[in-house]
Amino acid sequence: MSGTKVARIISINTSRAKGERKQPAGKGELKPGHGIVGDGHAGKWHRQVSLLAMESIEKMRGKGLAVGPGDFAENVTTSGIDLPVLPVGTRLSLGGTVVEVTQIGKKCHSRCEIYRQAGDCVMPKEGIFVKVISGGVIRDGDPVGLLNGGG
Repeated sequence: MSGTKVARIISINTSRAKGERKQPAGKGELKPGHGIVGDGHAGKWHRQVSLLAMESIEKMRGKGLAVGPGDFAENVTTSGIDLPVLPVGTRLSLGGTVVEVTQIGKKCHSRCEIYRQAGDCVMPKEGIFVKVISGGVIRDGDPVGLLNGGG
């Protein structure tokens, strides 16, 4: 099929501590069993790296919000792959690395500023979380591939 869109990383986003807005970094080092080196959400748990599609961010822009990559505290902003339909256990390649989906969405314990402005937020429903299986450096523009499973 010609014209097939390749899924890509749009932005790698990090913050030093939890609760801080993530800033575009251009690249990041994924460490197996840890997450992105230097990111406040990394560690030995099931939500080492968060992903959100640019298509989800565009939905919020359609509601009048001036938001972009990192504004939803996602580590990796993607394009061209329907993240929330991927079953837990699905493995993806991010550039030359391998990650495994561990959670779809998350509970919002307190309404964030985005929810207060728009009456909605996409991260709880459309964001996904992964653990790092095989590490390396990922960069903006790297391809995203489905290795197994998927919807």
